[in-house]
Amino acid sequence: MTVLILTSEEDVTADMVVVHLNATGVPVVRLDPADLTGGVALSGEFVHGAFRGHLSAAGRLVSIGGLRSVWMRRPGTPAARAAAPSAWLAEEAGQALYGMLRGCDARWMNHPDAARRARYKPWQLRLAQRCGLPVPATLITTFPQAAREFAARYPDLVVKPVSGAHPQDPPRAVPTSRVAPDADFSAVAFGPTLLQRRVAKRADIRLTAVGERLLAARKATGAEAEVDVRFAESATPWRPVEVAPRVAEAVRAYLRDAELAYGAFDFVEDADGTWWFLECNQSGQFGFVEVDTGQPIARTIAEWLARPVAGQEAHVNGVSAKAT
Repeated sequence: MTVLILTSEEDVTADMVVVHLNATGVPVVRLDPADLTGGVALSGEFVHGAFRGHLSAAGRLVSIGGLRSVWMRRPGTPAARAAAPSAWLAEEAGQALYGMLRGCDARWMNHPDAARRARYKPWQLRLAQRCGLPVPATLITTFPQAAREFAARYPDLVVKPVSGAHPQDPPRAVPTSRVAPDADFSAVAFGPTLLQRRVAKRADIRLTAVGERLLAARKATGAEAEVDVRFAESATPWRPVEVAPRVAEAVRAYLRDAELAYGAFDFVEDADGTWWFLECNQSGQFGFVEVDTGQPIARTIAEWLARPVAGQEAHVNGVSAKAT
């Protein structure tokens, strides 16, 4: 039984997991949907109520029915690198690839439907609070007056993109920034703007959830002006930290309700030690945390991907065999 990884060729984070899968002898096929219809090919026939077919990438051929798990790491837009790319071809390729994969018995990290839904930040905030995680006061608006009234209630604000990424190829992260005290907010009329009460933090927290396993790391805050840990010039390393039972229970509830097998949770810790939820990235990076802390995140993901589904069967040349 094979593990299928959907991601770009340059994804060094995926490389860390592949090393562990190779060490245990678990077959791995890695492909980027962006390479359809060039370096990646597919074929599936609907027979006896299911699609039976194959994927081909880099000279490797894998049976769709023989997949143990699928890791939706960071796949490109289907057929984006085809000889004649188009929105129509991207839709056709995506429908074909993900439509057939949805019909197999593989375990997903994360299922494409759950991953797409989990990207919506307003949805995240509502789910986090419902699961028991503290969430800072937040406003998303295109009304300048609404922004001014929100700023009057919460004078210390940060602004961040709703989607989290800049429309660039490849996408660039947009930093969270503090709002100037004299901001007039006229510009919010030109696009949805997310304003959030700034939590005076003493540390950033990255909690990586892999199935039921929770691996948290803490980075003590440096300068007062430091807002976005991703862009802070700080030599302070990430250190492993225990997850309080209440937080662990809430995070696992979030994962269950969101139907996620993997999530990278970002929190900020205030002076009282409370972890305030900022977001959950369903395909977030973890390499930088593992390098600093030594936490076995890549190995934990590999173990999850390598575990077969109960009763899963592979159909190869018409022969059925239980997965082991």
